[in-house]
Parts: sequence; C-alpha cells; structure tokens
Amino acid sequence: MKLFSKPVLSAQRHLLAIVLFAIVFCLGSVPAAAHPVPISYLDVQLQEDRIDGSLTVHASDIAHELEMDEPATLLDKRVLDEQYSRIAEMLETRFLIGGGQLPDPQWQSISLVDDDDAMRLQFTIPAAPPAALAVEAQLFPYDPAHQTFVNVWEDGEIRQQWILTGELEPRTHFAGTTAGAFAVLGTFIPSGVHHIMIGPDHILFIIGLMLLGGSWKRLAIIVTSFTIGHSVTLSLAALDLVMIPAHVIEPLIALSIVVVGADNLLRGEGRDFRAIIAFFFGLIHGFGFAYVLREFGLPDGQLALSLFAFNIGVEIGQLAIVLVAAYLLHLIRQRNAKLARQIATIGSLAVMAAGAYWFVERVFLTGAAA
Repeated sequence: MKLFSKPVLSAQRHLLAIVLFAIVFCLGSVPAAAHPVPISYLDVQLQEDRIDGSLTVHASDIAHELEMDEPATLLDKRVLDEQYSRIAEMLETRFLIGGGQLPDPQWQSISLVDDDDAMRLQFTIPAAPPAALAVEAQLFPYDPAHQTFVNVWEDGEIRQQWILTGELEPRTHFAGTTAGAFAVLGTFIPSGVHHIMIGPDHILFIIGLMLLGGSWKRLAIIVTSFTIGHSVTLSLAALDLVMIPAHVIEPLIALSIVVVGADNLLRGEGRDFRAIIAFFFGLIHGFGFAYVLREFGLPDGQLALSLFAFNIGVEIGQLAIVLVAAYLLHLIRQRNAKLARQIATIGSLAVMAAGAYWFVERVFLTGAAA
C-alpha cells in the first residue's frame, strides 16, 4: 500500500526541490554536482491509535552512507531488498518522532520511487499521537546543504510543513483538539515570558519608559501603548503579511532605547510623549518578537491561539518588569525626591549609552562580520 502518493503533492515536491536546489546552487553553498537534489521527505500521518509514516530518500545519499560506489546499484529492486535492513537501521538513528516518548518505528516496506532515483520506506509507530508531537531529523549530516521536507497529515489533510536542517531545533505539531490547544498554551506562553526576560534591549526600553514615573494610570497607558504596537507587528510578521529584515529591525530597536533615554533628559514641564514613543517603537519591537516566533515554528492549525499565547507570555514578562521597576522607583520617590531625580538622570544616561553601543554594534560590527 502506498501512503501519501497524491499527484498534487508529488508535483509540489518536485517544484520545491527544484527551487531549493536552485537557491543552493546560486549561493554556492555546495558543488553543483553534489547530487541531483539535496532533499529528503518525511511524511507523518496521524491516526487515532497510531502514526503512519514514510521516508523518501535519494539513492546517492544512501549509497554514500553505505559506502557503495555506484548509487544506481540500489535502483535494482533485488539489491534494494537485500540492503533494506541496513538502510532502515541507519535511518532509524537519524530522525525522532515524539521526543523519545513513543515506541520505535516498525518498518513495513521499501520501494523504488519512479523517475526520482529514490526509495521510500514505510513505517508505523504503534501509539496514539500526543497532543504536542515533536519532530526532528538530520538524515544525512555528511552534506551540510541537505534538508528534510516534513509533511504532517491529520484527518487526511496536510496540517504542517517544515524544512529541517541540522542547524534547526526540533519542530512541534499541535493536534487540533482540546488537548492540543492546552499544549499550545503550555508551550507558547512560557516562550513569550522567556523571550522578554532574556532580551536586555526590550527590558531596558521598558525600564527607560518607567524612569520618570507618573501616576499608575499614566504608566498603564504607556505600557498599553507599547503592547498594542508590538502586538500589531508581531501578528503581521508571524502571518507573513509584513516582514522587515533583521539587519534593519535590530539597529532600530537599539535606536529606540537611545530615544527613550534622550526624551527623559530633554522633556520639558507638562510634556509627556512616552505613550506615543512606546506605541511607535512597539511596532519596531514587535518585529523583533516575530523573529523568535518564526524560528520556534507556528502550528498552522492553531495559528491564532499560538499568536495569542506568545503575546500573553510577553505581556506577563513585561508586566513583571513594569511592576517591580515602577514600585521601586515609587518608593524612592516618596522617601527622597532628589535621589529619585538623580536616579532618573543617571539611569537615562545609562539607557542611552547601552542603546548607542548596541546600535553601533548592530550596524557596523555585526554587519561587517556578516
């Protein structure tokens, strides 16, 4: 029985393979004669009580791993059947479905793929799919340009597609069920919190906005403006509607920190543009958040929920920073107004210095290294 052999998918695969190979060739990443297509395919079909799958791999890759001089030899069905056990044993160590929590694959058959100089191995994992199914693959490490194109099927439809390389983290498919929704929340909320907490530029921008204090209502408006700004661009970028290159966004994030510090020092009486600054540069910071989310991998079937969960995580982390910074500054301001002003001045200078350093680093040093 042939799994995943729809004509439309086959055409898509060939088109993707041609495009990717052309890109690799133009970039000069590998010699043009390395082998016809540096791509393999991993199809994963989720059933109620098991996971069916197939691996489609090129004969030249298998021949290299088995130390065979002539890849064409494997296109003989008799030879292929003789080598089946060795091929399956080798490939089984190169991919992982379920993060080690599921039984090993049970291999079913091997067959030649017509006109592709390739072979397809069918397997079954005898266990119900978990709500969050992790997939990782590095099938042919000898070729740094090699990629694994992954299709995840559910209810007879492709729900997820990834391209995996040895440099990428494992990707996770979230089932379109209640359990899957909870898995999305449990993954993307902590990811949002983690990102804001490990991002010194984002933290410094928020603290810079808090340095001059104000009423709790005023601070809430400032924080909300920043939230609205970054939520808009995060969603647009994550949905591939608008995306600005990282080499443009990262210096702008650094520049936003300089602007916040300068505004604190230059602001006159009765003039408070922090909400406007927070919104405008929130748009910029949202693209920065989006790079992390795109690398993490958005589940197509739970796209809206994953965006919402990541944003909630960012807000939780942001709120924790705001509450601590604003409360400490409030206490100092109540006890010693002069000291509070000195902290605001010195803090603003420090914020500007850090932002200027990051700006120079990201424009000149990182760009030169690239």
